[in-house]
Amino acid sequence: ISACVICLGNNEVKSRAVVKYSAAPPSSSYALLQEKTDLKLPPANWLRENTQLGTAGTTVLGSSRKSKPFSSFGMAYDFIDCIGDDVDVVSDSENIKKLLKIPYSKSHVSMAVHRVGSTLLLDELDIQELFMRSSQTGDWTWLKEFYQRLIDQKWQRKKKSKEHWNEKAILSKFLYYSINSDGTAVPVPSDTEQAAEEGCGTAAEGSSWPATFNSSTAESEESAIPKEDLRNDFVRNILWTFEDIHMLVGSNMPIFGGGRYPAVSLRLRDNNKPINVLTGIDYWLDNLMCNVPELVMCFHVNGIVQKYEMIKTEDIPDLENSTFSTRVVKDIAQNILSFLKSNCTKEGHTYWLFKASGSDIVKLYDLTTLCEEAAEEKCQNPFTLPVAVLLYKVASNMILKKSQNRKNYGTIRTLLLNCIKLLDEERHPQIIASAHYMLAELFQLDDVSEDEGNGESLRGGGSEDSYSDEEEEEEEEEEDESCSYSTSSELQDDSKAVAIIRSVGELSVPEKYKSTHQIRPNCAFPVSQDKEEKCRLVLSYVLKGLKAVDSSIKKESDLPAADPSTPIPLKYEERSQNGARDVEQDIALLLDRVGPCNEELKVPTRSGMLPGTWQHRMKLQLFLKASKAYYVLSDAATNLLKYGRALRYIKLALQCHDAYCSINGGLHPQVLLFHCQCLSLCGDVQLMLAQNASNRAAYLEEYNYQTKDDQEILHCLHRESSCQAFSMATDLASDPEYQLIVSSKCYEAAHDLLTSGVLKDLGQEQLGQVLKRLGNIRNEMGVFYMNQAAAMQVEKQGVRRSVCMAEQELWKKSFSCFEKGMQDFNAISDSVNTALLLCNIGRLMRICAQAHCVTTSEHSRGEFSPEEALYYNKAIDYYQRALKSLGCRESHSAVWDSVNWELSTTYFTLATLLQDYAPLSRKAQEQIEREVTETMMKSLRFCDLQTESARQPLYQYRAATIHHRLASMYHSCYRNQVGDESDRKQHRALAEQHYSKAVRLFISLSDAPCELLRTLLERVAFAEFTMAGQNSSAVKLKTLTGALEIMCETRHAFKLIHKELLEQQEKMSTPEDSDKPEELHSDSSPSSELNTEEVVKLIGVFEPSFSFLLLQLIKLSTASKRKVSTLFHINSVSVILVFIHILNQFLGFPFHGAAGSAKNTNRKR
Repeated sequence: ISACVICLGNNEVKSRAVVKYSAAPPSSSYALLQEKTDLKLPPANWLRENTQLGTAGTTVLGSSRKSKPFSSFGMAYDFIDCIGDDVDVVSDSENIKKLLKIPYSKSHVSMAVHRVGSTLLLDELDIQELFMRSSQTGDWTWLKEFYQRLIDQKWQRKKKSKEHWNEKAILSKFLYYSINSDGTAVPVPSDTEQAAEEGCGTAAEGSSWPATFNSSTAESEESAIPKEDLRNDFVRNILWTFEDIHMLVGSNMPIFGGGRYPAVSLRLRDNNKPINVLTGIDYWLDNLMCNVPELVMCFHVNGIVQKYEMIKTEDIPDLENSTFSTRVVKDIAQNILSFLKSNCTKEGHTYWLFKASGSDIVKLYDLTTLCEEAAEEKCQNPFTLPVAVLLYKVASNMILKKSQNRKNYGTIRTLLLNCIKLLDEERHPQIIASAHYMLAELFQLDDVSEDEGNGESLRGGGSEDSYSDEEEEEEEEEEDESCSYSTSSELQDDSKAVAIIRSVGELSVPEKYKSTHQIRPNCAFPVSQDKEEKCRLVLSYVLKGLKAVDSSIKKESDLPAADPSTPIPLKYEERSQNGARDVEQDIALLLDRVGPCNEELKVPTRSGMLPGTWQHRMKLQLFLKASKAYYVLSDAATNLLKYGRALRYIKLALQCHDAYCSINGGLHPQVLLFHCQCLSLCGDVQLMLAQNASNRAAYLEEYNYQTKDDQEILHCLHRESSCQAFSMATDLASDPEYQLIVSSKCYEAAHDLLTSGVLKDLGQEQLGQVLKRLGNIRNEMGVFYMNQAAAMQVEKQGVRRSVCMAEQELWKKSFSCFEKGMQDFNAISDSVNTALLLCNIGRLMRICAQAHCVTTSEHSRGEFSPEEALYYNKAIDYYQRALKSLGCRESHSAVWDSVNWELSTTYFTLATLLQDYAPLSRKAQEQIEREVTETMMKSLRFCDLQTESARQPLYQYRAATIHHRLASMYHSCYRNQVGDESDRKQHRALAEQHYSKAVRLFISLSDAPCELLRTLLERVAFAEFTMAGQNSSAVKLKTLTGALEIMCETRHAFKLIHKELLEQQEKMSTPEDSDKPEELHSDSSPSSELNTEEVVKLIGVFEPSFSFLLLQLIKLSTASKRKVSTLFHINSVSVILVFIHILNQFLGFPFHGAAGSAKNTNRKR
């Protein structure tokens, strides 16, 4: 590869040439012919193949050989990376020169122009040869009639003169002489020369146009295109930058070198004919394109060599009689490119650039549109298939470029859609199927983050329909009004032309034609943020691709003809509980279908498709793409809580995978990984359906709905498979237990695949997710069976019963599920979820303990049994293990608090049952009291009173209750114990201590006035009992004073009760409840409201106790003459009595006791 930057004519033009490919050997020096050498005599090596001359060595045409009609396509195929954006023009160098010489030449110009992205492909379109072929085959008759009607009324084949062919022959002989070692003329037999001259005419007049392209569906599309016509047979391909125009050109010009001239071009000129402008431009451009700095010109007269002359490339524009401006040539190039880019706007269309001989008007026609108007088939245009293949190749190359990412997706989509429109599905199913697959591949369904923040990168470039009339209108509006060429509305006789240059002289005017039309309209690539819409578009492409493949398979399927409009049932079945037993067997069959296999299929598939064919490979890709699209749809539906729809989509995804497995002998590890994702998602959906059984009717409706595309894709799948391998996993069952089992088995299947030899090292990340799902589903199943066991207990409440076998089976199932779940979570070191499962096992143990509750013959609760104690202690052990698993509260505060609460609750329940239903038949009272105290204190230890949380009031209430119960127990011991006085003092001190703590905690709560009042009254009773055993009046008075102080503390409780009664009365008197007067005096009240019955009982206890204390106070005060000191207590008690009076009015009871005395006492004061 060589490159050079040449600045010519005082920096007038800039040229840079990079040789991309060269078939020529290293340049060798040319032979300097002796003067008077006769070039009419052929050398001995004439017409023999020579590497120095390249392909020109086998023809008498030399470097001016005739271009093939598809030469640009051959170059485009070889340098596909350059096509689309990097290069403006691809063409033979002879075509480039012919275009740049238009203002100077009267000869005709006829070229085919095709647009691919921003690249224009230029090829010679030999109208005379084309019409000669038309008269033989009948093709292109519409163009021949159009040409005769609008352009040349008297068209006839024009033959070139004999002088022309003689000049070509002399040039060819000169080139062979120049590479001959001795440079002498060696005559050859006259018959050889005659044959050569005859061959010259034959080569020129023979048809170089290929036959109309047709391809067999059994062959690849590449083989359908004649290689000899699309072959890149140029000696060298050059990337030529002329000013700001980038061109990929093919050249066959012989280049010589050696000595002090590294590269020269060799030319032969008749000394009697001076060099004109056309010849000068021709030589100059050839040297620029090939990066040749010098020109060697050999002059002859009638074939006799006269002299040689060396000319530098930059001096060619200044030669005598051939002077031209390089700046003008640059302007011509820019104007022609702008003209073509502004008007050749439709990818896939064949445009015809035509200038008649001697005319100054250049016209541009859209042959594709003319062909459509003539109602001829697509294949009548011989450019159709090469253009379609090139569009396909460019799009495919862009997709493979990792660096481009998604920025060119709009361009790729337009290329593929135009490729599809050009082709007939019956003739070219492979390209059509592959193009639809690539269209589907534009949507990267594997990239979940694509929907967020990447919309802009997917936009820009490419219209979906390049044939639309609206685009033509936009083009007309965007055309520069200053342009001198006219549109079809300006000239009546040129109504078919897309655009016209009315005078070739205008091409020399700088920037006369500006490319005002964007070579690719800025139309957005259709990227929707809605996943379902995006996947639906993918599935539509997949369906079209599958149809194209199926249409190419000759053998009919054994299946009866299916009507795509008839839905294929999803085979919904009601599953009984017994149906769950078949899951183990079904899952084994499922794993057999998805297991990796290294054997390739050797027999035709169900549809008759042969393994290894392009149809087979394409179907594998399309099935897999459809499966991914349905997976994404299912995942999106799951996020939207549309679980019936999600199950339908994952069923379709697994059916696509089933069809994929049925035609593939071995599964790639990445395919197996994706299948594991499908199984995991199926498990997720079945779990959600089990947890939301109440919405089953809506889910069933979603599950049974089918779109037309879904139906047709299913029919395509059924050509290869029955699609029933995964029916077990995707049925919509009515039994939640069955759904949980199916979910579990889906996760287990995914786990077995991920731990198999093929995926052992590849699926570690996914394995962790599957293990977490397995642990979760086993926890759900454990909770399900545990709740069933708890429900059985509720049904047997109040009935004397023992533990039945059904309960024990449910416990075993639940425990087994929890244990397996813990193993799964331990495998991934998930301590939080392990703690949750241990907590659930603790709850299961408590349910087991409750089931072993002893009931007497009177249906009353019996003593606390050893079985209950066993299971409660097991529950405590599991809760402690849960806390140990967490380590500390900071690891997960919510789970830690939950486990801590459950542990405190279990200790509290155990202590309460021991205290209320003491097993006195098995244990001594003292032992029971000791165990109660220890257990209560353990429960108290786990009451978190300091941390502010939602449970803090509950912890405070429990702590208060524990202190109250312990105080009551020590109170009872103090009353009933006879014997050691030290023990009685200790019990008395403990009772006082716990009563004091209980009162303090109940006061801190605003919703426990009854508990506070009860605790205070018990404490007063404890003081009364203590006072009864005292002998000294002073001591009794002190105890009595303490009791009255406790009575004063009941004011807070009565205030809270009074407040709640007022709020309760306001609620009952609201307008919305005014129509329900019968509820006003109802004994039942909401759980959050005050228990009036409890209040009445407590007041009933308070009044006699109050009377007794007042009586004792009066007696002791009278005896000790300490009246003043008692006034405070009497005043406080009077306030309490007022509250009691108000409460009695609310409660509807008459006031008794010392209320009147209190009022009289106040009046006396």
